[in-house]
Amino acid sequence: MATSRKKPARKPSRDDAEAAVRTLLAFIGEDPQRSGLKRTPARFLGAYEDWFAGYRVDPYELLGSSFQQVEHYDRLVVLANVDFESHCEHHVAPVIGRAHVAYLPDRRLAGISKLVRVVEAFTRRLIVQEKVTAAIARCIQQVLEPRGVAVVIEAQHHCLTTRGVHRDNVWMTTSEMLGTFRDDDRIRAEFLGAIDRTGR
Repeated sequence: MATSRKKPARKPSRDDAEAAVRTLLAFIGEDPQRSGLKRTPARFLGAYEDWFAGYRVDPYELLGSSFQQVEHYDRLVVLANVDFESHCEHHVAPVIGRAHVAYLPDRRLAGISKLVRVVEAFTRRLIVQEKVTAAIARCIQQVLEPRGVAVVIEAQHHCLTTRGVHRDNVWMTTSEMLGTFRDDDRIRAEFLGAIDRTGR
């Protein structure tokens, strides 16, 4: 399960974290004590608590509390254009994108708001896009046990646009197809056609 990763032996205190921010400010050549920066460490931590709120959510538990039994519905469920904001684990730079999620029900249906929250729980962490795409698909597959799951993520990585090669308008696309979506060309084409019609 994605939430069972090893945790640090001791979580730093808020004072420790604020001191670390002041160290970083000094490292870049700033004066952490000047008037405009005195409250920056506290603001910085508040932003981090928001950006990385996904670490406080178990997406498996979230989705597991939401499903209902299927009653004669055996067609695709597609949720397109789920916008998200994340950060890459290599540079802690923003990753801005959208996810497209689909599943083919067997016995269970999920509330669509819960699917959005699952995407949010996984993306409001430090991510590698390929890994988070697979993690979202695995979560839906394991909890809902559908006949298949598909996840496509399109994103811009600001470690590419604001540093390094400085290339704007570059989008990275990753996908994970499980079950019927991997095995059945018709079902996969129906999903890809549905998200293609929504555009970017």
